[in-house]
Amino acid sequence: MDRQTLRDWVHHYNAEGIGGLSNRRSPGRPAQLTPEQLAAFKALVENGPDLARDGVVRWRCSDLQARLQTDFDVRYHERSVGKLLAKLAFRKLTARPFHPEQDVAAQEAHKKTSPP
Repeated sequence: MDRQTLRDWVHHYNAEGIGGLSNRRSPGRPAQLTPEQLAAFKALVENGPDLARDGVVRWRCSDLQARLQTDFDVRYHERSVGKLLAKLAFRKLTARPFHPEQDVAAQEAHKKTSPP
């Protein structure tokens, strides 16, 4: 043990008693997005991409990473974008493809109609 560690412990003990000697959780790095920016990002993800504006039909982490850079001037790693989406309660779900010329009435007529 070095002198500085012992000194820190003494100061913690004098200030808070025996509870001051317990390990403290580090506050970590502050958030890069403000709550307003986070709400705007969540709305962006919920509304989905626009093919004409964004050039994609579904969001990927790399696409969202680029939008964060252009809209908020914040740089995130792709993995961190995934963690941010998980924090906002988004899941990795993809809808099944839907052909634009699909005929729903023809599909219903084609289904088997035998009794169970």
